[in-house]
Amino acid sequence: MTDNTLSTKEILALKARAHHLHPVVMVGQQGLTDSVIKETDAALTAHELIKVRVFGDDRAERIEICNALCEAVDAQLVQHIGKLLVLWRKNLEA
Repeated sequence: MTDNTLSTKEILALKARAHHLHPVVMVGQQGLTDSVIKETDAALTAHELIKVRVFGDDRAERIEICNALCEAVDAQLVQHIGKLLVLWRKNLEA
């Protein structure tokens, strides 16, 4: 996980920016696959802030997927509401 932890103010600003976004990555029945990780990584590189939809009714499993995905792509969880995750990763190329 990145060492530059977001402040509460930054999280609120990112939540506001993410409000109008649509999910760009879907985690389906296969769970966290290599292709999901690659797609998430590419989306974060392109947009810095994305929404991910995790299908499945098991909340604990969704949290596990969220944690594993954040670790795999070195992103921070901004918000988790139901089956939607908002992830952020600083774009180092900007």
